[in-house]
Amino acid sequence: MNNVRAMTAYDEFGLFQENAEEAGLPWDGPPSVRRVSVAVPSGHHMSALVWGAPDAAPELVLVHGGAQNAHTWDTVALALGRPLVALDLPGHGHSDWRADHDYRPPAMAEDVAASISALAPDAAAVVGMSLGGLTSLAVARAHPGVVRRLVLVDVTPGVSREKAAAIIAFVGGPETFESFEAILERTIAFNPTRSESSLRRGILHNASEQPDGTWTWRYDRLRMAEGEEQEVDERIAAMAELWDAVPAVPGPVLLARGGVSPVVDDADVAELRRRRPDAEVIVVDGAGHSIQGDRPVELAGIIERFLAAPS
Repeated sequence: MNNVRAMTAYDEFGLFQENAEEAGLPWDGPPSVRRVSVAVPSGHHMSALVWGAPDAAPELVLVHGGAQNAHTWDTVALALGRPLVALDLPGHGHSDWRADHDYRPPAMAEDVAASISALAPDAAAVVGMSLGGLTSLAVARAHPGVVRRLVLVDVTPGVSREKAAAIIAFVGGPETFESFEAILERTIAFNPTRSESSLRRGILHNASEQPDGTWTWRYDRLRMAEGEEQEVDERIAAMAELWDAVPAVPGPVLLARGGVSPVVDDADVAELRRRRPDAEVIVVDGAGHSIQGDRPVELAGIIERFLAAPS
């Protein structure tokens, strides 16, 4: 596939059948999905995908990880078949880039809370992966009642540079690529648990071709200046403060842990259970950090059972 074919073939709402077929899901025609934009307190706009009929109240909110976007949840949303909202975090997908370029969970909490309140005020649960999970915890702490139940997808506040080394290495790679094939090749190398077809779709949703034929990521990707390594380490270490947010979720909490992911370790699970003895932990065999990409149908089943469980 050359650059021109890759770009002209892309239709934001035209890839759902591929998602369904790859996952073995029935296909009865295109789902009802629309893109919306919400003005948020920071003075920017956040974008989201709203799944379901216009008159259906969203039952779930899905929040993606860093360097991703709302489309990472497409197969999960198809498998669930529920009305829901998948957010684009600030600086990601179609959401505005923040003027301060601050995408730490506490910095985004107010805008994310406002988006949830505007688009899914009655949502029974929030599902947050990686940065999205930590941001959901920050929302729960700062805005009581917005997050009623919480599913954390392969993340806890115990994340560290060492645990996230592969993710940091991938995101810290080249800013531009000479071709679609080049950006796909690097993505495949860093995602051994994913199929090439799913990664190709992900790139089409998460990157764009420039006028000179090169490709670049859609998200706000600030390169570290020399000497900022210590600041990055301090920001990662500050994530530990979000352990205090775990008890702020009034309803059940579930951690879905990727079976081959290094991001969550046994010590993190022990700390989660110390903070929330009622927390459920499920290991998804064969899944890496991106469980929604590696085992989307299984993750959808976990979410369904979580929603059906009593509070």
